[in-house]
Amino acid sequence: MRFDVITLFPELFAPHFVHGVTRRAFESGQVEVKLWQLRDFGDPPHARVDDRPYGGGPGMVLLAEPLLRALAAVRADRGDAEPVLLVNFSPAGRPLGQAGVGEFAAGPGAILLCARYEGVDQRFIDAEVDLELSVGDYVLSGGEIPALALLDAVARLQPGVLGDARSHEQDSFSAGLLDCPHYSRPELLGEGSAAAAVPPVLLSGNHAAIERWRRDRALALTAERRPDLAARAEAEGRLSAADREALARARTAKL
Repeated sequence: MRFDVITLFPELFAPHFVHGVTRRAFESGQVEVKLWQLRDFGDPPHARVDDRPYGGGPGMVLLAEPLLRALAAVRADRGDAEPVLLVNFSPAGRPLGQAGVGEFAAGPGAILLCARYEGVDQRFIDAEVDLELSVGDYVLSGGEIPALALLDAVARLQPGVLGDARSHEQDSFSAGLLDCPHYSRPELLGEGSAAAAVPPVLLSGNHAAIERWRRDRALALTAERRPDLAARAEAEGRLSAADREALARARTAKL
């Protein structure tokens, strides 16, 4: 798959492709990323890409014409028989969730627009943007961080990237719930009565009991921190009888 990124700051992306476990996806070519400097398509003589908003107000707006030129160059370079989605990152966009990441991870890629300043001329959005995405109810300085978040989330879902496919299967949101707590060495952290121990079930070797404990803790954590996700999983019939009992216990414990 290939992602083309239209940005004013391509230098923000390069370090991400050579560090961490997800670099495997980029080095192997499973996820190809091509960066496009928007100023290369700006208006002469100073490669201008923004101007003041009509109607007054603070900030600047990205101009439609440089964006149209950049988009035409990207599409010509891709040569797709069917154009891929053009994604704009915006606080007004649809929330990006794990299910959406999975759709991108199984698809041909996309064109990612990283807006800056007060945003993008709405005429360009109306005519060209296929999907607007948000990574949270807050405002960032530009779309580069959301684009990196999407690329990272997609890269880690590629075969062989994490080493063990079960890693992403157990991630928060993959099953509609938050992930359970995890523990490693040593068995006791600290000394004396203040020492914190690993839950005994994780040391038992009883794999069925361990899986049940992890599921119960995931349900309890979801009920505590994201009751909306727990209620959705329950309403959609994705919980077993044992899950429903664990969820009921977690809710009772909160009262």
